[in-house]
Amino acid sequence: MLWVKAFHIIFMVTWFAGLFYLPRLFVYHAMSDDAISNERFKIMERKLYYGITMPGGVLTVVFGLWLVWAWELGLDSGAWFHAKMALVAMLIVYHFYCGKLVKQFKEDRNTRSHVFYRWFNEIPVFMLIGAIILVVVRPF
Repeated sequence: MLWVKAFHIIFMVTWFAGLFYLPRLFVYHAMSDDAISNERFKIMERKLYYGITMPGGVLTVVFGLWLVWAWELGLDSGAWFHAKMALVAMLIVYHFYCGKLVKQFKEDRNTRSHVFYRWFNEIPVFMLIGAIILVVVRPF
C-alpha cells in the first residue's frame, strides 16, 4: 500500500505543478499583444494542460480512490475525510475550468485581464494547504 500512497503523492505533485503554472501562463498570455507570443502561449498552455496537468490529475484520483478502497475509508471516516473530498471535488472543478480557459485562449476569446488570472492563480494554493492539513493533522 505504501507504493500506492507514493504514486498518489507523486501524481498529486505533478497535478499541482500544472495547476500552479497554467494560470501563470494565462497571466502572461492575457498581457501579450503580438501574434507570435499569443501562438507560443497557446502551444504552452495546450501542452501543459493535456501533457502534464490532465494525466497528473487523473492518476492522482485513480491512486487516491485505490487508497480509499484499500483502507475502507467512507462515510464513517471522520469529518476530515469528507472535508478533504470536498476540496478534491473543488480542485477537479478548478482543473476543468482551466481547460475551458485553455480553449478560450486557443480560440482568441479571452475577455479577462491579467489581474483576474493573478487572483485565479492563488486558488489551488489554499486548496493544497487545506488538503495537507486535513490529511496530516486531521483537526476534526
